[in-house]
Amino acid sequence: MTSQTNIAPPDLAPLLGDPHPLLAQMGGAGELPSPALAMVGVQLQRVRSLPALRSFLEAYQAELLIPVELPAILRAHTHTVRHEVRELIALDQQLAREPRLKEFAAASCRVGQRQISRLRALRDHRLVQRYLAAVERGDAHGWHTVVYGLSLGVFSLPLRQGLVGYARHTLGGFIESAAGPLALTADQTRELHESAGAGVPEAVQALLQPVGKNILSLVTAAARRG
Repeated sequence: MTSQTNIAPPDLAPLLGDPHPLLAQMGGAGELPSPALAMVGVQLQRVRSLPALRSFLEAYQAELLIPVELPAILRAHTHTVRHEVRELIALDQQLAREPRLKEFAAASCRVGQRQISRLRALRDHRLVQRYLAAVERGDAHGWHTVVYGLSLGVFSLPLRQGLVGYARHTLGGFIESAAGPLALTADQTRELHESAGAGVPEAVQALLQPVGKNILSLVTAAARRG
């Protein structure tokens, strides 16, 4: 059985919350916290108006954040709490075959590999060590979403809050990157943050609903056996 450790790398503290999200702690100021942010230097250069930025944010949520990134984080968390290292590595390899992520693979894996290496101190956590070894051998890529979900599980951080925080702060990264070039006012920037993140809790709830049903089924089945 894997023993729990009290060691927490500085990059994972403080705990998740709006002022200090785990996502923001996954790398230094010069790193990209999400492969989606790799689009800032390319696609955001083509965003030349406030309506275009709104369309960009909507497209990102619909095409990448909700269908790909959030489910990857959830699955990585699930495999971590179940100590399923083979399944975790399989998820990592599956993401490498996802066409929508190819453009952002280098940015994602650079951040993820750096973060998983910082968990090397968790020597008594077998899943972390085996996943880290797979990354170092080249059998896994170290996607930042996988490492993010793994970190939520390893440090018993709240899953719902982690998913919502990831989404909102990634969206916020886009907005802040575009605010200067588009000369957005403080009111426009604030409204964008509010509108872009408005649908995030509902999307996360829909993602977690099947998980809740599965847990309820297991509890009910156990009660009947008892």
